[in-house]
Amino acid sequence: MNKSFNTAMKLLAIAVSMTASVAASAQSAGTWSAKFGINQITPKVTSGDLSAPALPGTKADVGSDTEPVLVGNYMFTDNISAEFAVGLPYKHNLIGAGAINGTGKLGTSEVLPPTLFAQYRFFQAKSAFRPYVGLGLTYAYFQKETGSGQLTALTNTGSSSPTTFKLDHKFGVTGQIGAAYAINEKWYVDAAVTKTYLKTTAHFSTGQTQEIKLDPVAIVVGVGYHF
Repeated sequence: MNKSFNTAMKLLAIAVSMTASVAASAQSAGTWSAKFGINQITPKVTSGDLSAPALPGTKADVGSDTEPVLVGNYMFTDNISAEFAVGLPYKHNLIGAGAINGTGKLGTSEVLPPTLFAQYRFFQAKSAFRPYVGLGLTYAYFQKETGSGQLTALTNTGSSSPTTFKLDHKFGVTGQIGAAYAINEKWYVDAAVTKTYLKTTAHFSTGQTQEIKLDPVAIVVGVGYHF
């Protein structure tokens, strides 16, 4: 019985070794992978004051949103990779803060934030568990900005013209920390946290402006496939 058990354990060890070897080829230099997941973006807002004429301390906050994301990865070496993330537009609510806290939603804006990362992946290519760090460049493209009736009431009292606004498109630097775990030679699960340092300016149809530091934190979890 002991002999049979030892034989079974040896066969299991060989199988695990073979799986690790196959997984290594999927995480080695010159290989591609793709990941599909869910990404939640939560802005960590520091708002400037709305320019005059406005109540002193008129600030804004920005709500979070969750959308699907597609991520492509290429291994230049066993440890150095590049990653590109794209997805559907994220829709964020702009909310009154500071002196106008409690006034509710001032408007909405969509943003497309494609990001390109350079990454370093720890451990050997054959390792099932591989943590990584990355540094990237994000381009925040704002679109479909829409002001609410509350925004018009605050900025354009007595006018029949609704207040509109536009946000400047901006580049931001993004830091990343994450980890991937190989399920088998092809499939893996992945989770990462990123923080983007991003500042933009809102331009209102009333001629007023407002500086807003967004600095969003994003959490993405997904399932990937090695080609």
